[in-house]
Order: sequence, then structure tokens, then C-alpha cells
Amino acid sequence: MPGRGPKQQTVPEPPIVLGLPGEEPKPPDDCQRCARLAAQRAAAKAGGDWSRVSDCNVLIRAHHPRPPRRKRRR
Repeated sequence: MPGRGPKQQTVPEPPIVLGLPGEEPKPPDDCQRCARLAAQRAAAKAGGDWSRVSDCNVLIRAHHPRPPRRKRRR
């Protein structure tokens, strides 16, 4: 029949469940770049700029990536 498209959903989908954020990365003591990022993160926290706090965490993690995890044997 013309004019009949796909059936519309009339009820909302269930909410997305997000986990708690992980712990903040701890910068190594001997890295000046990470020390600056940690200081910026502290200033952003004090100012309530949670987006910047998250950005600093990402940059610290990216600057010192963890070694890749080994695959489990089956």
C-alpha cells in the first residue's frame, strides 16, 4: 500500500547504563610533561572544568600507554 512506511516506535527505548569512570592516571615522577598535565588537571578540578580534567587524563594515559594485554589462550 502506498504511503505506509515502516512501523513507528511509540515507546522510548530503555536508558543506557554507564559504568563509573576509571581512576585518574598517576603520572610518573620523572616526566615533566605529565607533571604539567597533572597541574593543569588540578587547576581544572578547582575551577569545576570537568571536560578539561577528562582531557588531561586522556593525554596522560596516551603519553605513557600501558603495554598491550596478551590474548587469553582457549
